[in-house]
Amino acid sequence: MAALRQIAFYGKGGIGKSTTSQNTLASMAHYFDKNIMIVGCDPKADSTRLILHEKAQNTILQLAAEMGTVEDLELEDALKPGAGIFSADTSGGWINCTESGGPEPGVGCAGRGVITAINFLEEEGAYEEEGLDFVSYDVLGDVVCGGFAMPIREGKAQEIYIVMSGEMMAMYAANNISKGILKYANTGGVRLAGLICNARMTDFEYDLACALAEDLGTHMIHFVPRNNIVQRAEIRRMTVVEYSPQADQALEYKELARKIIANDYKIIPTPLEMDDLEELIMKFGLDLEADEDNIGKSEAE
Repeated sequence: MAALRQIAFYGKGGIGKSTTSQNTLASMAHYFDKNIMIVGCDPKADSTRLILHEKAQNTILQLAAEMGTVEDLELEDALKPGAGIFSADTSGGWINCTESGGPEPGVGCAGRGVITAINFLEEEGAYEEEGLDFVSYDVLGDVVCGGFAMPIREGKAQEIYIVMSGEMMAMYAANNISKGILKYANTGGVRLAGLICNARMTDFEYDLACALAEDLGTHMIHFVPRNNIVQRAEIRRMTVVEYSPQADQALEYKELARKIIANDYKIIPTPLEMDDLEELIMKFGLDLEADEDNIGKSEAE
């Protein structure tokens, strides 16, 4: 029996992390017969909606509040089986889903919900479910402190995948998350397993992602192209794998899933200083300006 792998997806808020993670995990289950538990670590509880075909799952904190305490909560109340092709009743792998939840905006610490949820899942034996291959944490934004750092800090996730793009703030977030991984690498055993570039079609995006990966000491595990079919599937609360399995984008997620399953390249990152990160981005920006100048001169001639 293969050892349980615990992975986590981090990235800047709004970068498409939850969409990327759900489509990738869906591919791991559907194409490669992997059994997965998704632990959503975002108060929005949107880390499982495409797998469940629901707007939002009832969270562990919500259910605990309704019952009085988390001690009164049962695992089957908080852990929901995936819908459609991701249920255990179909061929291929299955996906079970849970969301940590959080307090109302402006009230209390949202990261506390992550700590409560993970402790509850451990105590209830969720990680010991027969046949479970992967546990995946989908973690809010680029926050690497408090509860949101728990998958890194407590050694829950051994391998971290950072979703980024060629935009400066997304790269800044990736570098910041790498600093968090470095901080807990020796005590928690966490490692950076690669960058996933969720393309925004910015200039030199592929080259920038590769350059940042090299400077961090890791690799860009996959470049996910931009495609409107992702949004069309999301409107129907579905992954692309289920909505249009023959689409080119579904094959991109399948390839990313294959690479993660086969990946054994896990490193302690070497984060950049802010000046070095800006210099890296500036280098490609100057190259772009040079290209535009050359194009302008050619047109003038």
